[in-house]
Amino acid sequence: MSDHADHAVGDAALVDRFLTTGPWAIVGASRDPDKFGNKVLRAYLDHGYRVDIVHPKEDEIEGVKCSRSLDDIEPNPKSLSIVTPPSLALHWVREAKRLGIEQLWFQPGASSSEAIEEAQSSGLGVLANGPCILVEFRKR
Repeated sequence: MSDHADHAVGDAALVDRFLTTGPWAIVGASRDPDKFGNKVLRAYLDHGYRVDIVHPKEDEIEGVKCSRSLDDIEPNPKSLSIVTPPSLALHWVREAKRLGIEQLWFQPGASSSEAIEEAQSSGLGVLANGPCILVEFRKR
């Protein structure tokens, strides 16, 4: 099985559902304004979303307090943006399932075929390999 699925997963209705079903969280946010994880976080903030961040080492990014794990976020997010390396994708799917998160959006380059398949077979809403939250926010 390859590390990346090569076809887009999700559609416009799933994008709309993701963007209207909070609370939201992001894993993979970065302090570096040139990194994609920072751009995704700023897109949420620029569009008025209250988003929680999970980061194992940072205390805050872009003025948003970071939690060490998804368990530390109250209430549990319903929609999770993933901006981590593909090697961590399956971990986040399993965490989402455990916590009752309903939707996952693997930002470009963050998914693996195995993670997508497990998420879909578990009934989670999945966006991957195509739609990018930065592009979708610009449309709104």
